[in-house]
Amino acid sequence: MKPALIQPFFAALKAANPEPQTELEYTSVFELLAAVLLSAQATDVGVNKATRRLFPIANTPQAILDLGLGALEAHIKTIGLYRSKARHLMETCRMLVTQHGGQVPDTREALEALPGVGRKTANVVLNVAFGQPTMAVDTHIFRVSNRTGLAPGKTPLAVEQQLLKRVPPEYAVDSHHWLILLGRYVCQARKPRCWECVVAPYCDYEPKTPRP
Repeated sequence: MKPALIQPFFAALKAANPEPQTELEYTSVFELLAAVLLSAQATDVGVNKATRRLFPIANTPQAILDLGLGALEAHIKTIGLYRSKARHLMETCRMLVTQHGGQVPDTREALEALPGVGRKTANVVLNVAFGQPTMAVDTHIFRVSNRTGLAPGKTPLAVEQQLLKRVPPEYAVDSHHWLILLGRYVCQARKPRCWECVVAPYCDYEPKTPRP
């Protein structure tokens, strides 16, 4: 994508969705962290179904610890890889209580030190909870960045680094949401819905998919 097209690309996304939000349901920074940790290789819809059962009962690190591993597994067993995720979440809660006073830290280094929290999860928390202009490159953002020519790269980290360079500062905080939603609902893997895409005029992908 030519540099001159990047600003109108994001301006079109902003005009269509001025205040994009994550589709994960949460009411606190800890709930966000827990939901993102549980969302690996799972859909937001599936995670929300599980956390609607879990959070009314336990939505703080200490409450999760008090709940115990077995009960935690029972609440999230509908999510893929629930046993390992439950173990990671319990270990993360223990570290939050013992090392961070029960609060979610706001630095990448501290977040990535938590069990089950990788770079992508840390980026989501830093962006959504703390308003930092990070790029959490999931499969949707990876596909959109390469297909449109916005930020080509062979690895998620390469795409992330390209995005950080190419996204205009005024769009940096919200761009993560716009790109995920674009990939999830319009620029889909098997058949991109180019006929209804607001950024099709700026996209490198050819030939555009015609209206069915």
